[in-house]
Amino acid sequence: MNPLNNLPPIAKNLLIINIIFFVGSAIFSGSSEFFGVFYPDSPLFKVWQPITYMFMHGSLMHIFFNMFALVMFGSIIEQVLGNKRFLNYYLICGLGALVLQYGVQAIEVYQITGTISARDWLEIDMYSGRTYATRPIDRDSLEVLASIYRTPMVGASGAVFGLLLAFAYLYPNMPLQFLFIPVPIKAKYFVGGYILIEIYLGFAHTTSSIAHLAHVGGALFGFILLKTWGIRRTNFY
Repeated sequence: MNPLNNLPPIAKNLLIINIIFFVGSAIFSGSSEFFGVFYPDSPLFKVWQPITYMFMHGSLMHIFFNMFALVMFGSIIEQVLGNKRFLNYYLICGLGALVLQYGVQAIEVYQITGTISARDWLEIDMYSGRTYATRPIDRDSLEVLASIYRTPMVGASGAVFGLLLAFAYLYPNMPLQFLFIPVPIKAKYFVGGYILIEIYLGFAHTTSSIAHLAHVGGALFGFILLKTWGIRRTNFY
């Protein structure tokens, strides 16, 4: 029996597309730079990247946890929202994650250059990937700009956080049991706590490559959509 038969169509097809992209990225080098999304002012940015980045993942664990959440929560949310609205919800949450991430990056660029565009401050060698300063700038600032301009963001995490938010919104008191947590936790506490942690990590100065505030953006846009569409909570278990 095919386990995918129990999944609603949009969740199933999103799962398949993500797997295809992941396998393809393992076969073809440079695919992350082509399908991952860059800061809009970067010469590496392409118009399709705001959509394709949602289907790219950097590691097996990255795609596993995102697809696990898609199967576990996305299938339930799709049944509530319906196929078309669920697809719109998923994609808009992914785009919302990108909007917040772009906002954070634009602030970082502005703090260094006084403008949200740093093209006149950088020269990116398209072959080696190295970044050189064309104006006087300190080393730390150059590293920040280089990271923004030449590092792509990949992953369905923003859209997945939208799914988590929707589940907690629709089923706030549903107990969730996790492998590494010995007691069940109500969805509203688990998801709410998770989002607060992401906000903290997003503003903390860490060396992590994870776009924590993009996760928050996915959840935020998910909440706005649910309110805009007038979706009501259906289960207070």
